[in-house]
Amino acid sequence: MSSEGDRRGEERANWRDAGEKRPLSSVSTRQQHIAEMARKYRGSPLTTLSHHLDLLWMREAYGRVNRDSAPGVDGQTVAGYGEHLDENLLNLLERVKRGVYRAPWVKRVHIPKSDTETRPIGMPTVENKVLERAVAMLLEPVYETQFLDCSFGFRPGRSPHQALEAVRDAVMTMGGGWVLDVDVQKYFDTIPHQQLRDVLSLRIRDGVIGRLVAKWLKAGVWEEGQVTYPETGTPQGGVISPLLSNIYLHEVLDSWFVHEIKPGLQGKAELIRFADDFVVVCAQREDAVRVLELVTARFQSYGLTIHPEKTRIVDFHHPWKSEDKPQTFDFLGFTHYWAKTRDGGFAVKRQTKGKKFRAALKGIAEWCKTHRHEPVAKQHRDLSAKVRGHDAYYGIRGNFPALARFRHEVLRLWHYWLRRRSCERRGGEKLWKLLTEHFPLPRARIVHTAKIHQLTWSL
Repeated sequence: MSSEGDRRGEERANWRDAGEKRPLSSVSTRQQHIAEMARKYRGSPLTTLSHHLDLLWMREAYGRVNRDSAPGVDGQTVAGYGEHLDENLLNLLERVKRGVYRAPWVKRVHIPKSDTETRPIGMPTVENKVLERAVAMLLEPVYETQFLDCSFGFRPGRSPHQALEAVRDAVMTMGGGWVLDVDVQKYFDTIPHQQLRDVLSLRIRDGVIGRLVAKWLKAGVWEEGQVTYPETGTPQGGVISPLLSNIYLHEVLDSWFVHEIKPGLQGKAELIRFADDFVVVCAQREDAVRVLELVTARFQSYGLTIHPEKTRIVDFHHPWKSEDKPQTFDFLGFTHYWAKTRDGGFAVKRQTKGKKFRAALKGIAEWCKTHRHEPVAKQHRDLSAKVRGHDAYYGIRGNFPALARFRHEVLRLWHYWLRRRSCERRGGEKLWKLLTEHFPLPRARIVHTAKIHQLTWSL
């Protein structure tokens, strides 16, 4: 077995050999090679990644930044940063490689989450978004070689609809069972910085990347003229935050459950996770109770807290196997329940969660009230886009009745607020006929088939 120094030397040699064998001129080619190196040295941390941070890599990172994203504390827009792009990127690279880069403050605002709660949203500077995207592009191929199939959130080629299908498949395969529905309290805000860095160092020991992550974690948050320095949590609004959170939960939950807990359970069990939302489907109630105890203790040891009131074990047995009516559970905005099929059997179906349905309609009502004096044709275009956007997420098989009901409620709200216009002289029936015949909203439709697609370098 070679020493650590020999291994690092071989790793660097492999990078040079790869450069001689094929041109590493594109980002995708280099990501492919990073994934190959990650697989080759699966049991050892990688120490040479930051040399990929060159002008070509940074240009690609800039190209992946959302052009419509809000500016940070410096007020600079994405378009403004791109006016002297190469000059700005070379200056940024020089500061990063010299170790003098300083993470700027993150601007924070609050948006409504519910009638009583708000959600903090962070807005980093454009330069920070570019650099975080560049580092995420380095780390992604490394971790995609070891992330497990039970994880669906913020991963290339994966989506919440695939997670929903995985939950349904697990329940149907077991013929129902016990569903451990877990809620993690303020996960993104409570990740301990040192423990996150320790988990990252298990796989990545490139000094440049380690210093950048440490600086982002310590970056101040600017809010209404006041700057605070959070001691826990990932960078708010940061491009790299979803990846860092996935890396942490892969170690804390996914790998631990699949390799250490699942083999010791009495019956079948499946974990399905999307970001910090996850459920565990168990065939035996004793297993569900045991997993809850172990998960609670495990999370506490890693600085995380399971919400005691929102976390529950749901009796979700097949109706043929249960004396009582099966309970329901919510996951990713959908309520899961057993229902009869056309051939007289039972299957797991999903419908839009009531809270989400009402919140969406409330947003539509507020929009109709604000824009009721605009031309009807323009309102029709905007409302049609909103309905299609709703279907784009909630348009899964089995949810057609909720989609149709949503469309009808949108039409009713639109009709109500148009009648409130002072200039509107049509009767209610005439206006309803005008909207349904001349300005019909898009038909409700099922959008998702939810097949999992893998990138070539993640296989």
